[in-house]
Amino acid sequence: MRDGSTLFRGPNPRAADGLILLLIIAIAVIAAFPLVWMVLSSLKTPAESMQTPPVWFPATPNLSAYREVAEVIDAQRSFWNSFLIATTTTAGILVTSLMAGYAFAKYQFRGRDTLFAVMIATMFLPPIVTLIPLYRLVTYMGFNASLIGVIVPNLANAFGIFLMRQFIAGVPDELIDAARVDGASELRIVFSVVAPAVVPAIAALALFAFVYHWNTYLWPLTVLQGNSADYPIVLSLGRLLSYNRGAMNTGLVMAGATLAVLPPLVLFVFLQRFFVDSIVSSGVKG
Repeated sequence: MRDGSTLFRGPNPRAADGLILLLIIAIAVIAAFPLVWMVLSSLKTPAESMQTPPVWFPATPNLSAYREVAEVIDAQRSFWNSFLIATTTTAGILVTSLMAGYAFAKYQFRGRDTLFAVMIATMFLPPIVTLIPLYRLVTYMGFNASLIGVIVPNLANAFGIFLMRQFIAGVPDELIDAARVDGASELRIVFSVVAPAVVPAIAALALFAFVYHWNTYLWPLTVLQGNSADYPIVLSLGRLLSYNRGAMNTGLVMAGATLAVLPPLVLFVFLQRFFVDSIVSSGVKG
């Protein structure tokens, strides 16, 4: 009698495995194509960028476009602004999500489920809906036209709280009770007992938050009106687009985009193991 996996694979399991592998490769090529094209275009000469039909590989790869990026925009300042926004916001999200997730998962208080449901409901609001009220609030607090105004409203995140709550709910209550018996404070329990138990979820949330706030465009553009010195790299790339004349400086735009995508890509390489572990853990639990 054949098991379920054999029946699913059909009469020729090796052929099925080969088809699945080809499908995975095809999907990977399609997903990676824009990134590869961007890097190759950044190494082309202006003449190669304008050529029709398009040239796939540059005849003589050069880095002149990367040097020119630093001349058109203050790349170093823009990268620092993006790094400051992304890292500070990510750190704030991790702390607030861990603490709130712990409270929702392990505390019993009146209205807990209702409050959690209301918080989850905010995840379905499009960001554009809250843009104007949030901007008026930031302006009232005197944080407009500054990096503080970009960072502060994003230090807490409903998705992060939801994610942490789901994972922390799986931490044994006996472990927390033992820490309390030993005299540990609630903060120490959160960061010394609970946090090490949900490291995959923390890494996944850090990756999501960093990439999102590194690439965010609309909110910094709204807050930093008239203060181009604090522009993150994503906004500074807009100057490269305006500097572009037809296809003459396509390589310049592609070079700037390549530099902008490197930090999130490097972070993903370091955190991908934890990211996969979090998916596997959620699948086993759910």
